[in-house]
Amino acid sequence: MSDVPFGFGPSDRDPDRDRNRPRDESGDKGDNTPDGPQDPFGFGNLPGGGQFPGGIPGFPGGLPGMPGAGGPGGFDVSQLGQMLTQLGQMLSSAQTSGGDGGPVNYELATQMATQQLASTTSSLTDAQRTAVTDAVKLAELWLDPATEFPAGATETVAWTPTEWVKASMPTWKRLCDPVARRVSGAWVEGLPEEVRSAAGPMLAMVGQMGGLAFGSQLGSGLGQLAAEVLTSTEIGFPVGPARTAALLPESIEKFTQGLDRPASEVMIYLAAREAAHHRLFAHVGWLRERLLGAVEEYARGITVDTSRIEELARDIDPANPASIQEAMQSGMFEPQTTPEQKAALARLETMLALIEGWVDAVVADAVGDRLPGADALRETLRRRRASGGPAEQAFATIVGLELRPRKLRAAAELWRLLTEERGIDGRDAVWAHPDLLPVADDLDDPAGFVSHKDTADPIAELEKQFAADAEKAASEAPSTDTGEEPKDDEGPEEPPAQRT
Repeated sequence: MSDVPFGFGPSDRDPDRDRNRPRDESGDKGDNTPDGPQDPFGFGNLPGGGQFPGGIPGFPGGLPGMPGAGGPGGFDVSQLGQMLTQLGQMLSSAQTSGGDGGPVNYELATQMATQQLASTTSSLTDAQRTAVTDAVKLAELWLDPATEFPAGATETVAWTPTEWVKASMPTWKRLCDPVARRVSGAWVEGLPEEVRSAAGPMLAMVGQMGGLAFGSQLGSGLGQLAAEVLTSTEIGFPVGPARTAALLPESIEKFTQGLDRPASEVMIYLAAREAAHHRLFAHVGWLRERLLGAVEEYARGITVDTSRIEELARDIDPANPASIQEAMQSGMFEPQTTPEQKAALARLETMLALIEGWVDAVVADAVGDRLPGADALRETLRRRRASGGPAEQAFATIVGLELRPRKLRAAAELWRLLTEERGIDGRDAVWAHPDLLPVADDLDDPAGFVSHKDTADPIAELEKQFAADAEKAASEAPSTDTGEEPKDDEGPEEPPAQRT
């Protein structure tokens, strides 16, 4: 794992080192660069470029009169009005845009991401939209003989990075809510009862600020991610509306500039990957919920060091914000990774590797003989992921997960071997039920999995099991048919008039 979620610092961080680091050593940037002090709530990423020493966002150069502010002696009177205006806007946003009471202020996240992209995003041309539509149509034709799953996308669209942010926000909410809710509540649960009672109103305020903090970090991350992402499925599954294939032509053009391949070839290859993802998710109904369930299972296991909280809570002065910030930077809110969480992340990592490996193998079969640069593009995208591309950045921010290239390559090899041994239908039939899928150990030995399973027909095995279950249920049910004519012990019923 690379990071714990939502900007909580790594568990091995030395808080004394961060607090005592000389200003010239950290670069006096006041931001969240790796060389600077960690900001546990990610406040330093808001627009404006600066922050208060205590982590309040949106103020260019820092708080007036404090180190880091502009102007002689650290104070710039000309910026005071702008700073106060920005502070008012931030507090107003906290009151109006977090109305659902959730752990993350998603409206703030959307505003931040779109503002961050405003200067680099332009409107798409008709030619760009037509190129996306034509590429997906051609890719679908090529994919038809490569998989038994029919086309899964019923609509094809071209998105700007801003449109990607807005369209994907419901999915990010589903992914982020469980983790953010658990993180924001875990440390409160660990406080002594008397501390919680005394600081009730303050805890409510901290919760509201936590929603802003999580929203600010998510917005900043999505703004960076949207500028790089190429398709709606680049993180491993569709983040946009169901059955909507989406490509980002502006980002694809930038991506193509570093390659020695024609732009149309790159577009078609990416369209094939997008269409393959949609085929898989459209026809494997349990897949999306299984992925999201793994994230929720991870979130349920989030805990914090309550003994550390109790120790530091005694030193917090509610009237002194600096003491609160010092406590945050000391590591008191850092979640502890449990064995259950590690297991959930391992299952999620394996599932993502299987998805990406299947797409990798299917697209290679579909376009390999048609695009001269298919092998080069395949390797380029693998290396893009290995070097920390958008998918890794996204999942590292949310759940601390990295999709290891070794697992992806092993999964692609496994699907290739299955295709050779059992054909396209037999390979795709493995997705019929989650119990038929390879597990993590199988990815370490793809050939062993194939040789062990090559004589089994997944569908036949399922049908056999269903038949056995039905036969067992029928045998255990009480029988009401004796095979004899019904016996009339009481004779025919008398008409009502003849009854006495």
